[in-house]
Amino acid sequence: MDLKNNNNEEAENNELSIELSEEIAEGTYSNLAIITHSSSEFVVDFIRIMPGIPKAKVKSRIILTPEHAKRLLGALQDNVSRFEAANGAIKAGEPGLPLNFGGPKGEA
Repeated sequence: MDLKNNNNEEAENNELSIELSEEIAEGTYSNLAIITHSSSEFVVDFIRIMPGIPKAKVKSRIILTPEHAKRLLGALQDNVSRFEAANGAIKAGEPGLPLNFGGPKGEA
């Protein structure tokens, strides 16, 4: 994937080549994110909670500068707005841990 920075005439000639390995391209599923911050960084821990299992592991941790965290927030807001314009409003549940997955209870 090549990205061009179009901020000015000099930047138009600069390209950034981004490499995406097969392993990373598969992604990691997460249904919970915990965000903490200090004066110099934001830390986002992505976690997968499974029904009936009281313990969950952090699957990925991303550390961002405050400036990049703000750019990420704007990009997420923009993408959610575009998604909702095309697909309808996203129904956000109550904040908190999604311990009740809402489906039928399994039986053995």
